[in-house]
Amino acid sequence: MDLDNGIVGWESQDDPANPRNYSQAQKWFLLSLVSSITLVSPFSSSVFAPAVSRTQQELGDTSSLRGSLAVTSYLFGYGTGPLLFSPLSEMHGRRIILSAANVIFVLFQVACALAPSMSALIAFRTLAGIGGSAGLTTGGGVVADLFSAEERGIAMSVFTLGPLFGPVLGPICGGFVAERAGWRWEFWILAISGGLLTAFVAMFNKETNPVVLMRWKTERLRKELQNPDLKSCYETSNSSDSKRSMLYNLLAPFRLLLFSPAVSLISVYIATIYGSLYLLFTTVTDVFRDAYSWSTELSGLSYIGLGLGFLTGQAAFALLGDRIIQHLKRRNTRNHGHFEPEMRLAICMLFAPLIPISFFWYGWSVQSHTHWIVPIIGLFPFAVGAVVIFSSLQTYIVDSYTRRAASGIAAITVLRSFAGALLPLAGPPMYKALGYGWGNSLLGFLGLGMVPVPVGFYLFGARLRGRFSV
Repeated sequence: MDLDNGIVGWESQDDPANPRNYSQAQKWFLLSLVSSITLVSPFSSSVFAPAVSRTQQELGDTSSLRGSLAVTSYLFGYGTGPLLFSPLSEMHGRRIILSAANVIFVLFQVACALAPSMSALIAFRTLAGIGGSAGLTTGGGVVADLFSAEERGIAMSVFTLGPLFGPVLGPICGGFVAERAGWRWEFWILAISGGLLTAFVAMFNKETNPVVLMRWKTERLRKELQNPDLKSCYETSNSSDSKRSMLYNLLAPFRLLLFSPAVSLISVYIATIYGSLYLLFTTVTDVFRDAYSWSTELSGLSYIGLGLGFLTGQAAFALLGDRIIQHLKRRNTRNHGHFEPEMRLAICMLFAPLIPISFFWYGWSVQSHTHWIVPIIGLFPFAVGAVVIFSSLQTYIVDSYTRRAASGIAAITVLRSFAGALLPLAGPPMYKALGYGWGNSLLGFLGLGMVPVPVGFYLFGARLRGRFSV
């Protein structure tokens, strides 16, 4: 705060209005609100997978392409929504944008439950995905708003639990619901649970964006002190031009994606793993139905290996992530023990090889018709590696672009969502042409080729960030 020079800022470093100074209980409560939405919306992305064949029979649709799109179309919405919601949350605040998007998510779940055809269902799923994407991208901003770099490891591990575990839990529950109550009840359950969470978040959520909070404070002081020349400490020289400022904010995810090598390459890496994950989501049940003669109800249980792997990876990142940061800070004599975002990538390098190992294990065990427990265990390392890679790389982007954390997460979400929507369409023809062994080996070699990405950024990331500052 420097009112003599017309600058409105925090009263002190300990200002209780600053989100970084909220109590730990309040910080974790606010993060839990956003995390609850990021469990339901990714759960919605895959819960319908086991019910596709039954839905097509009921609606009289035999197109395999429309069947796959009914599952993956949600991710097209998931990829486009962040381009709008993330910059809007940086301009107008996390709270109002998240609540508005949640309403869209719930309304189109109701539309899905009433869908008269597969084409309508695909359209409604896309629009539901747009609404459901806000929690994922604004949540990255909330983590940056509330937590310092040394605290973000465990915060991001909690926040990313929903986006990773939700899609695994979806098919397990979806198979039982579709078998016992019918596919439409999958969407009614999502509408009811999403509606309750939307109401709860709208009542108890609190704005955390410091730029928006300071803008509100500046407007209040302008009226109280009758001084229209007061400016927020976060304002730039261009802030007075509202149209230019809005365009600047809306283009932020594209600028990061196109002109920041860190965001570009990390987005490609995450998109490769995420697309492979959704390829597994859309094919694993068919694999166990065809190769092991499992029923629709039991086929959802084939995701247990992934689910346990996600929980293990989450625990590993929560326990090790921040400890490794503290250790590397103590050894950082070059920069006087200060934190550097590249420290976040050390744990990623340790777990990245698990991705190719898992694909080789899973693919050739199915190809050889081993006992069903062997391929399920083979999916476990993939899930462990995916969680640690997702959490560490996303936290690295938040650490590197704290003020633009939501836009950075949006840039990542765009590529990974489209990869998750499109790559599964190649799954059935790939397995038909190459078999499960070489088909999954192809994915394994792709994952192996991505292993050097975190290594390269660990060694040269600071230099690249300095050279390509966006």
